[in-house]
Amino acid sequence: MSQFFQIHPENPQARLIRQAVDIVRNGGVIVYPTDSGYALGCLIGDKKAVDRIRAIRRLDEKHNFTLVCRDLSELANFAQVNNTQYRMIKNHTPGPYTFILKGSREVPRRLMHPKRKTIGIRVPDCIIAQHLLEELNEPMLSSTLQLPGDEFPMMDPYEIRDVLETQLDLIIDGGYCGTEPTTVVSLMEDAPEILRTGKGDVSTFQ
Repeated sequence: MSQFFQIHPENPQARLIRQAVDIVRNGGVIVYPTDSGYALGCLIGDKKAVDRIRAIRRLDEKHNFTLVCRDLSELANFAQVNNTQYRMIKNHTPGPYTFILKGSREVPRRLMHPKRKTIGIRVPDCIIAQHLLEELNEPMLSSTLQLPGDEFPMMDPYEIRDVLETQLDLIIDGGYCGTEPTTVVSLMEDAPEILRTGKGDVSTFQ
């Protein structure tokens, strides 16, 4: 049975943020709000937790996981990025964008695309997510909470609890945060490539 925290979207309760991060540090899989819907999250290096997320979403080995960061100070540790790429990311963060970059040696191989060795990087514009990442003091591995066969991500914390409470350790109810996923932008070539159009505006990449 998962725990269920109601956290204020503008003034998160520090006690609940600390408890949520303790659950993550102890190997938990959580559902938390972002600026583009609810997401699954766990520690980067926790293989069992990652495998649980794979099972919930039925993901194959080619899935690009995302590292959700509090700011760009953590970027160089986990991705290979040049000055042009950095400026582009900086101009669009925090916000509803996921950038696909070459992963660094700090990223476990099992989290990257097996052939391209890429990883998603994201800085959400969401107060609850920012407080979680600040308390955790490292990026969190993340994946959109969209179940197999569903057209859209899950958006109702109470429905999430009804469907997944036996497979999760914590569900954070942070209110409504939409159903559109992030816009995914690959920076693996000279020009940015839009891999998925979502909440983020794509016109600035043209």
